[in-house]
Amino acid sequence: MHNPQLNKDGELTHLLTIEGLPRAVITRILDTASSFVGIGDREVKKVPLMRGKSVFNLFFENSTRTRTTFEIASKRLSADVINLNIAASSTTKGESLLDTIDNLAAMHADMFVVRHSQSGAPYLIARHLTDTHQSHVHVVNAGDGRHAHPTQGLLDMYTIRHYKKDFSNLTVAIIGDILHSRVARSDIHALTTLGVPEVRAIGPRTLLPSGLEQMGVRVFTDINEGLKGVDVIITLRLQSERMSGALLPSAQEFFKSYGLTPERLALAKPDAIVMHPGPMNRGVEIDSAVADGPQAVILPQVTYGIAVRMAVMSILAGN
Repeated sequence: MHNPQLNKDGELTHLLTIEGLPRAVITRILDTASSFVGIGDREVKKVPLMRGKSVFNLFFENSTRTRTTFEIASKRLSADVINLNIAASSTTKGESLLDTIDNLAAMHADMFVVRHSQSGAPYLIARHLTDTHQSHVHVVNAGDGRHAHPTQGLLDMYTIRHYKKDFSNLTVAIIGDILHSRVARSDIHALTTLGVPEVRAIGPRTLLPSGLEQMGVRVFTDINEGLKGVDVIITLRLQSERMSGALLPSAQEFFKSYGLTPERLALAKPDAIVMHPGPMNRGVEIDSAVADGPQAVILPQVTYGIAVRMAVMSILAGN
């Protein structure tokens, strides 16, 4: 089956999901990101790789942090950035998603960064651009529904590689609401593609999707069992806005059973790192003592996120 993200030469033309991306493509993004990590400090403010290109941030769903990091990444590549908070404009006028895309493409857009509450929206846009012979416009998925958040998955892989050097002998645990989490899905595909031998999912039965075992994941409903001897812990944000009904008794109950406390962290390897896609709910999925502790790499993740998004955009733009 043809991968809609790759052209006939196997090069990346859109970033829609990590699922099905070849290991070489992921590694190239991570290697490219390394060369961008210092950009933005006093010595090197920006690089000219996307000068004259226009990046449209199309956020049909709010996210200040993701939008801001894409904006910073675009500006450090010298691109022109146009932020559109579409939730408030065209859709309320009854304009369809693809009409919006056609109008923006007519304004000489080179790239669309898309976040949408509907799974699959970025695919729809990418396919429409191909069908209407506008395949010079690239699409980056900045999160679609419960489906995927590929740049978060990539920045998580960058962070793990930075601290652990190698993927081939790690045990990685993902804790929390895996059912509703596009980050978890992207992380699992990335970890297995990069050859991590053991990926664990820890959470209450109601928040674990079926089919995790088929994805090569070991499932634990007991956090103490699941954290034994792990190298990397990824705590997920409890997605209250994507959760329906009676899957959880309460945030307090969740913390009692699945919150990452110093005592539970002590079950992992002494040099284990703690990650979180943010924003954190302190005292729900993670204890402040852990979030602010020496094993947390949550703020470095944000810094690497900018370099990873620069890497994705510059590769798509043909550099």
